[in-house]
Formats: sequence, structure tokens, C-alpha cells
Amino acid sequence: MTSRQRLLCALRLGTPDRVPVAPFGMGTIAPESQLGQQLIDCTDILFPVGCGGDPFLGHAARVYTQTEDDKTITVYETPQGPLQSVTRRTAIASAQVKFACQSAADADKILAMPYEPPRVDMRKYHYWSEKLGEEGLVMGSSGDGINWPADLFSPEDFCLLWADAPGKMIQLVQVATERLCCYYRQLCEAGVRGFWIFGPEYASVQLGPQAYQRLVVEPDRHLVDIIHEYDGIAYFHNHGPMTRYYDQLLQIGIDAVDPLEAPPWGDCDIAEAKRRIGHRICLVGNIDDMEVLNKLPAETVLPMGRELIEKAGPDGFILGGTASGTYTELAARNLIALAELSAQMAH
Repeated sequence: MTSRQRLLCALRLGTPDRVPVAPFGMGTIAPESQLGQQLIDCTDILFPVGCGGDPFLGHAARVYTQTEDDKTITVYETPQGPLQSVTRRTAIASAQVKFACQSAADADKILAMPYEPPRVDMRKYHYWSEKLGEEGLVMGSSGDGINWPADLFSPEDFCLLWADAPGKMIQLVQVATERLCCYYRQLCEAGVRGFWIFGPEYASVQLGPQAYQRLVVEPDRHLVDIIHEYDGIAYFHNHGPMTRYYDQLLQIGIDAVDPLEAPPWGDCDIAEAKRRIGHRICLVGNIDDMEVLNKLPAETVLPMGRELIEKAGPDGFILGGTASGTYTELAARNLIALAELSAQMAH
């Protein structure tokens, strides 16, 4: 099997020739380097890319940025007055210090902005599809509906909006989902057949199961239905403890989920996850990129990989990290070693 065939087989709950070992993108590894080429040749890369435009604000919204010293200011021109977000940066890092919205009234200002669907740009998708060929799987990437209010509000104000004005949060997510449905259909018509969807963790980690039902399960089913209408793969990204959300994941109808983090970052026992949802959802993970793959030697990592393959494979399982996309050289070499282990175990 090629890497692409192997990944698609696992994502559709089949049994490939070996359990795929999937780096998430190229991390910090230059694709043209010797290690980059070895990574492409030896592993089974999952590669999410953006496909242009902002599905939430669209093409008609007037949004512009300006830089002042160490600050980048983003201004949203709304019919009810401007809103601003501010990002500050140092030589080492950057952080958002002001968010566009602080209240339900600010949400109304955003909702009043004119909207036209975004212009899809498939150049990056086609570039990586051609570059990887059969050596990986390229997917379209976007946040789901809850990702929009999570971007507009600070974490504190995001939680307060759900507590104080849940109807406004639901409205924002509904509008975002309607726009995403049109966007996903555009991408499907353009040939995208796999979607990596992020954002649900804003509900699972910050708001709880009731919010997850209203703000993730119910709206995201519409996105998944469109993807499946085109025989595509709906692949969820959801950090944090997930055991109590397994039944809700099944309700959404997704095809795959990552990163299923092990303690202490999450609460996933991979054998339990296989028993509870592995009959309907491909499991992707769950070796931590930063704390395991990026820090520990192969002689420590390989027994962890063997245990995961034995408990979650050989069908409907992809061995990988935690989708950080920032792994470095040691992690790349560990992933190559894990792919070699997977091949040995298959024979």
C-alpha cells in the first residue's frame, strides 16, 4: 500500500498492510532536507492546509490591520461602530492582549457586518497534493462554528457569554455553521475529500457537556453530512480529557478523532477508547509531540508505540502525536523509527 492508501484504509476503519504512523505536517523539518525526504518516504504524513478566505467574515467585511511599535491592531468596521483586537509581541513571543468582543452587544455588531462568501484559494492544497503524491494525505483545514466566538472573545468573556447570554452564543455558532456549510460545499466541489476540523475543545475544555451538545454536536452534524455527501472524511481535532464525550462524538458521525491525549494532558485509555468508539471512529494518536516524541530517545518511545498498536490496531487506528505541527528533529526520527516498528509488527 502507498501511504495515502494506508491512511484512507485506516480512516475508513479498514485494516491496512500496517498501522499507519502519521506525522502531523512537516513540523519544523524542511521538506527539501535529507531528513524531510526520509520522513516523507518512511512515514504516512497527514497534511492539513487552509484553502483561502475567512469563512466566518467572508469577502465583504471591512477588516484591516495597522502596526504601532510592538502592537498589531485589527479593526473591524461594523455598521454599529468599530471593534478592535490587539496583539503585542516581543523578541521572543506574541500574545493577543485585547479581543474584538467583550459582550453580547459586541457580538451583535459583528453579526451586523456585511457578508459575502469567501474566495476559495486551492493553490496550497494543490501544491502539497502534488508534492506528497501517494506519500501522504492532504486535507482541508478549518475551525468549526464554535471557533468563531472563541476567536472573537477572550477565554474569560467566552465563558461568561455562555453563562450570561447563551442564546447569543448559540446564534453566533449557528451563523458560523451556516457559512461553513457553504464554504465546505465550495471546497468539496473543488475536489477536497478530507477535512481536519478544529475548535470543539473550546466547548469540551471550557464549557462542559451541555454546551458541547448545543455548540458542537448539533451544528457540526451539518458539516459532517456535507462531507459525507461527497464521500469525504470528517476528521475531528479535540484536545483535553475526552472520555466523557465519547458518546457525543458518535452522535456527530465523524470518521476520525485526534489526539486522544494520554494522562496527564488528557484522560484517554486507548484500549477503552477502542472498545467504546473504535467500531465507528478511527482513533488517531496518542503519543505527545512535545513531551515524548520531542524529548525521549527511541528506546523509550518504541515500547510505547508497540503497546498502542497492540491495543488499538490493526484496524481503524493511526499512530501519531498530538497534532501540534511543531515537532523537531528528534520527534521526526522517532516517528521514522515507529513506522519501522509498525512494519515489523505487521510481518
